[in-house]
Amino acid sequence: MGMTIKLRNNALIGDFWGGLASMLVALPSAIAFGVTIYAAIGPEYAGLGALAGILGTTALGLIAPTLGGTNRLITAPCAPAAAVCSAFAIELVQSGVPAAFIVLMLTALGLVCGIVQLLLGFVGVGGLIKYIPFPVVSGYLSGVGLIIIGSQIPKFLGVMDGTSWLKVLIAPELWQWQSALIGATTIAVMLAAPRFTRLVPAAILGLLAGVITYFAIAYAVDDSLLVLDGNPLIIGSLGGTASSMLEAITGRWQEIGELKLSQIGGLLGTAFTLGVLLSIDTLKTCVVLDTLTRSRHDSNRELIAQGSGNIASACVGGMPGAGQMGATLVNLTSGGQTRVSGVIEGVLSLITFLALGTLIAWIPVASLAGILIIVGVRMIDWQSLHLLESPWTRFDFFVVATVVVVALGYSLIAASGVGIVLAMFLFIREQLSSTVIRSKVDGGSRFSKRVRLRQDMEVLEKEGSQMAILELQGSLFFGTKDQLYLALEPELATRKFLVLDMRRVQSVDVTAVHLLEQIRDSLSERDAFLVFSNVSRTLPNGRNIGELFEQMALTTTEHVKIFPELDDAVEWVEDQILGKNLEQEADVAPLELADLEIFSDHKEETLVDLEASFERRSVAKDGKVYSFGDPGNELFLIRKGAVRITLPGSRRLPGHHALTHGRGDFFGGMAFLSQQTRFNDATAVEDTELYVLQRSQMEKFREEHKRLAFELVEAVAKVLATRLRYSDKELMAMQD
Repeated sequence: MGMTIKLRNNALIGDFWGGLASMLVALPSAIAFGVTIYAAIGPEYAGLGALAGILGTTALGLIAPTLGGTNRLITAPCAPAAAVCSAFAIELVQSGVPAAFIVLMLTALGLVCGIVQLLLGFVGVGGLIKYIPFPVVSGYLSGVGLIIIGSQIPKFLGVMDGTSWLKVLIAPELWQWQSALIGATTIAVMLAAPRFTRLVPAAILGLLAGVITYFAIAYAVDDSLLVLDGNPLIIGSLGGTASSMLEAITGRWQEIGELKLSQIGGLLGTAFTLGVLLSIDTLKTCVVLDTLTRSRHDSNRELIAQGSGNIASACVGGMPGAGQMGATLVNLTSGGQTRVSGVIEGVLSLITFLALGTLIAWIPVASLAGILIIVGVRMIDWQSLHLLESPWTRFDFFVVATVVVVALGYSLIAASGVGIVLAMFLFIREQLSSTVIRSKVDGGSRFSKRVRLRQDMEVLEKEGSQMAILELQGSLFFGTKDQLYLALEPELATRKFLVLDMRRVQSVDVTAVHLLEQIRDSLSERDAFLVFSNVSRTLPNGRNIGELFEQMALTTTEHVKIFPELDDAVEWVEDQILGKNLEQEADVAPLELADLEIFSDHKEETLVDLEASFERRSVAKDGKVYSFGDPGNELFLIRKGAVRITLPGSRRLPGHHALTHGRGDFFGGMAFLSQQTRFNDATAVEDTELYVLQRSQMEKFREEHKRLAFELVEAVAKVLATRLRYSDKELMAMQD
């Protein structure tokens, strides 16, 4: 009990320090993000934006960790949310929407975004979002980073009237040197701070440097900067008290009823884009956290928690957010261990607002702009430039660049749509670049596990070209249809049996089945056969190949055969080539010793003494002839029936079918000659009659008939060597 309490106390202490450190990282950025969004409405709304950032940090910090299941994850307002929301606000301003109404629309946007995330989590989309291609995510985040940089350049240079960054850059007369100096100092300290200390986050040090620079300029050069009201270079009054915060929340909801349903519907596209983007940002952070902590998060549960957090944030007038990579890693390195660290981060954000609300009002806008410029630069995926170095990855770079251009030239919503379309093209390109033919083998080089007699093997080597065996892989769909047809077309005119193994096929669509129907019809015209193996199984997409084939009437003809395993299919084709009829073989009489192939060169009278050394043994169907570990002191010759040789399995895996020996063949020769224990099992496939030669009888017979005994051993060795040769031939064919 004492040890448990101690561990809990240690975890709580670690969570406190982790929550404190992550709050110091998340809160300055959240204030900057909020100012960016609301300053787009008008400079006088900068204070309301800072309040939205703080309230968002608090609400997300309290709700998301409580409902989520990912330890150490810090949820707070983030750059993608700032980019989407500020673009949304700018669009409304350009459309002439009143400022107060824009504030309400931003609240509704955050609310609907949270609902979108809830729905994504409830329907189980969390696991799928992680599979959006990297070039699309890279382009999107790089676009967000560039948008943030562009939106902060005017604020960095002290131009607060909404002039675009390009016009500001080409008009130095608009610049305010005070603002530029404050922003530059903030950036310089942020970049230099990690070289000297990591105890205090660089953003905090940069912010402090900006505030100090601001007051230094105010006292030394321009005392008008000491005025709070109407000062465009600072955030302005927040009203940092509990009563003012409550008034801001209740006032927002008294006005929200003015929104119409059609107006809510107009922001659904933006809300969906924002919800998906924040979900990707969160799950990306969770994946990194899993790697660092050797844990595993629940994607759908986390989306539900994130959606609930964003709904709560909207309800209190805060801005949306996601699981932040930077704050989360700071939490981890500062000792955070559980979800409590995220809750502590939210509580400390609220305490900081209530205690320091008045001081926050004096934070320079240029200092926040400097912080966000660094954030934007770090969001740009500079590594994607390396994609230009190889012709194989240049299309991926084109995807990145296209998403960035659309995000900058049109909107993030358009970029998300383009990204989805390009993701489809990336998938199709990947499918088209990979071959659907894993291997193609001539029937004369690939044999079944049914061991054939010498004369049968000679026939199969000669006539095996009647069969072609193709192992398919990947996705059989409209994009790979031509590739599949080009691989099969040369076989249609010459092969009597076309065997297609479907074991590694991942998906099949209607277009591919229609092509297989055409191939079937082409073979049927020549009285040839289309043979499938490994068909009746469920694919990763949930579809059953066998059911699809039946639904499309592909298999409703005698010229199409389906077998559970490739070996079964090859064995059937071999029987057709050899003209075997298994039912007729079952009715034949047992062979005598002289009829066995191994003694085909001996006269019957010379085998009389040898036959006396053999024991006649009957084994019922499914009966064991020998088992793994038995002594190898017997040689078995099959007079009638068949015996399956199986390599032993494990507790989880069944035994592996190695070979099947039939009438006129022998087995057990390796162990018999080497006098070692059995390494496999032998089971009768049907009622079987055997000749059995004991090792002791062999020794006795050798003393009396040395020549015949030698010939017997030589014959056994010769057959075993021949089997090995065929095995080598198969292995070489598989490597081609």
